[in-house]
Amino acid sequence: MTVRVVVAEDQSAVRAGLVLILGSAPDIEVVGEAEDGERAVELARELRPDLVLMDVQMPRMDGVTATGLVVAEGLADVLVLTTFDLDEYVFGALRAGASGFLLKNAEARELIEAVRTVARGEGLIAPAVTRRLIAEFASPSPPVRRDPAVLDALTPREREVLSALGAGLSNAEVAVRLDMAEATVKTHVSKVLGKLGLRSRVQAAVLAKELGLH
Repeated sequence: MTVRVVVAEDQSAVRAGLVLILGSAPDIEVVGEAEDGERAVELARELRPDLVLMDVQMPRMDGVTATGLVVAEGLADVLVLTTFDLDEYVFGALRAGASGFLLKNAEARELIEAVRTVARGEGLIAPAVTRRLIAEFASPSPPVRRDPAVLDALTPREREVLSALGAGLSNAEVAVRLDMAEATVKTHVSKVLGKLGLRSRVQAAVLAKELGLH
């Protein structure tokens, strides 16, 4: 299956490089390019890609706002490009429902694999930002903890799946841990997100950390 991607990046040279890298993969097709967030949303509505590769700092409409619109309208999954010093954008994009976060200095093979991972419906956070991301959501200041009662809506099996997401496991790894088919894992993940009002499995992973599930 070919993954159809819209690349949103305001710097033309960087955008051209991203398009070139993605185009080198036989299973990825860049179907559109956007120079700002507003155009990214327009292309997502028009082309209905599988994924939008979204920069955060762009004119007219920033990537966080654009991510929120793309996700809220169910147009595509969003993989956000970020840098070490832009944590606030990462947090905003997570709240907006982004499915993955990748550093701009990632190697070509990492970019391609990240697109494939998110397109499979699995979350992805660049290892370099994972610790700060989890710390921000699990230990905010002043301390605020999620009410464990939010888990009452889940079946015991769904709680196990949520715990596995909190451990950062892929669908295949969850399937092995819980001895179930990968397709069944996907179904459980969808139910967990729906019951908890979450937009992505990354949000689910953070919630699991907040609740101390492991």
